[in-house]
Amino acid sequence: MKHTKLFIAILIVILFTGCQQSYHSSVTPSERMGPDRDSHAASDPGPAADLSLNTSGGTRKSDGDGDSAQPLPKKSGPGASALPAPPGNTTMAADSPEIDPAASQTDTSDTSLPEQIKIDQALELCNLAQEMWEAGRLEEALSHLDDAYSFILEIDPEQSPDFAQQKDDVRFLISKRTLEIYASRQVVVPGSHDEIPITMNDHVEKEIKRLTGPERNFFIGSLERSSRYRPYIVAQLKAAGLPEELSWLPLIESGYKLRALSSARALGLWQFIPSTGYKFGLTRNYYIDERMDFEKSTLAAIAYLKELHNLFGDWTTVLAAYNCGEGRVLRIIRSQKINYLDNFWDLYQNLPRETARYVPRFLATLHIIQNLDTYAIKAPNPLEPIPYKTVEIKKQIRLADIAKEINVSTDLLKTLNPELRYSLLPPEIYQLRIPEYKADVFLASLDKIHTTYSAPQLSVSHKIRRGETLSSIASRYKTSVTAICRANNINKAHRIITGKVIKIPNSGSGAQAAKSVQISQSSKPVKYKVKKGDSLWLIARKFSTTTKQIMAGNRLNSTTLHAGQVLTISPFQKTASGSAAVYKVRSGDSPFLIAKKHNMNLNRLLALNHLNKTSKIFPGQKLIVE
Repeated sequence: MKHTKLFIAILIVILFTGCQQSYHSSVTPSERMGPDRDSHAASDPGPAADLSLNTSGGTRKSDGDGDSAQPLPKKSGPGASALPAPPGNTTMAADSPEIDPAASQTDTSDTSLPEQIKIDQALELCNLAQEMWEAGRLEEALSHLDDAYSFILEIDPEQSPDFAQQKDDVRFLISKRTLEIYASRQVVVPGSHDEIPITMNDHVEKEIKRLTGPERNFFIGSLERSSRYRPYIVAQLKAAGLPEELSWLPLIESGYKLRALSSARALGLWQFIPSTGYKFGLTRNYYIDERMDFEKSTLAAIAYLKELHNLFGDWTTVLAAYNCGEGRVLRIIRSQKINYLDNFWDLYQNLPRETARYVPRFLATLHIIQNLDTYAIKAPNPLEPIPYKTVEIKKQIRLADIAKEINVSTDLLKTLNPELRYSLLPPEIYQLRIPEYKADVFLASLDKIHTTYSAPQLSVSHKIRRGETLSSIASRYKTSVTAICRANNINKAHRIITGKVIKIPNSGSGAQAAKSVQISQSSKPVKYKVKKGDSLWLIARKFSTTTKQIMAGNRLNSTTLHAGQVLTISPFQKTASGSAAVYKVRSGDSPFLIAKKHNMNLNRLLALNHLNKTSKIFPGQKLIVE
């Protein structure tokens, strides 16, 4: 009896438990929650998925083991779920006898779905901010980032630990975007990100006032000259992949004057000093200086700017280095002890005064060019490019003789061939530019133009010191007071001023000039070991040859040399008139007698040896003859 009662009690408990489970399975979650529970929980479609932040900024859904991941579908609206449909058949007939829709609902109080939506919306806003920033709409970009940040602030890592890492990642992304925008907030970005940003600050505004005020006439004149050279410069910059704004750099360098010369001996449109010109292949000798050639110097400037941009990566710093040299800028960067940057404005206070003004002056130029109407600046007489053809010339003739023969002005030929220092073609083969409409006339009359051999007058610059007189200067340079006065357009009674630079003609006597001709009488090539301070031009002058012949003989791709390098110099170079030889001056010789003895023109003899008609020769001196 006792066992029977115990059995009945256990049976009742089992029956009661079964009824309770049946009741729970037949009641919907909303009925169980009651009127006081959050009604939003009833709309939860299913169990929470494990969501993690993708490296590309999107979200991925992964299974429990983390073996597979698939991208989430795009949301159709701000409230759409970012979760994919569960695997299998997702549509079920409501009247299906096998599955009761109400019975399939489960109790889901997880809040992962709203948190994921916040993450997704924050990422979308970050992408919109990036688009606004690239379009130059900075305030809208910042507004989108503010909204994105407000979304992730609503995520509580303690309540949703699965989203803590995602929140930190998005927070970092928003911070990075915000810093980038604030760093460029003063920058006008109307187009490509490769363009040079125009920073507006006190330094730039001061240069704008100068260029539109006291220097207004200079700016307008430069603007007129620019129209002749900018089409070529812009074409070459595009081909090199550099910003077109750099085509305005010659405006502040030289005012687009081909023969502009600075106090630092920088010359030409792009203001190259001799050493930098040599580095980038610009030849300089007695007859030509390619720094004044607008095409050759432009190609050299582009090569230099590309090299600097590869070094610094920031265009304003590149411009600073172009002005004062990359070595100076690198030393300033390295001198900063902590947290240094290589942006120009970080280096501004430590740069030379001229360079510190140079970059704001260029940025001011770009700003004015983009706003000419605002400053009422016009170029009433722009210079047009001159169409030309290149003709290979094998004899030495003067531009004045060519101009007379083809009936054009000498100035026009000088403009087309600005690298000719004395308007005289060099003795070697030369590529001469002729106006396009006169090219055929020139070729037809080339044989009629007589050959002229003449050495250019040599001169050096001398800075007058305290206590010096014209007489003492003439004695020092072994010339005459009359020659100095003629070269500087002054008279003998003119007072000279300490610190002023004057030209000294015929620098050195004939003997000193002839000492530069160091040619062995052997027909074998000479081996020369490069010394510190040597350049191709100096070596070519020493051996009476040309830089191009040395480069060709040694298969050099650039003019850069290093100490200890061994060059092969061929002392007897072929010329347009035949082969050269060396003559040793004897007692009683004169330039006229030597030229007559070798059936040479006197001026040709003088030109080959860098002499003039007043130069003296001496017994034992070696002269080049043909």
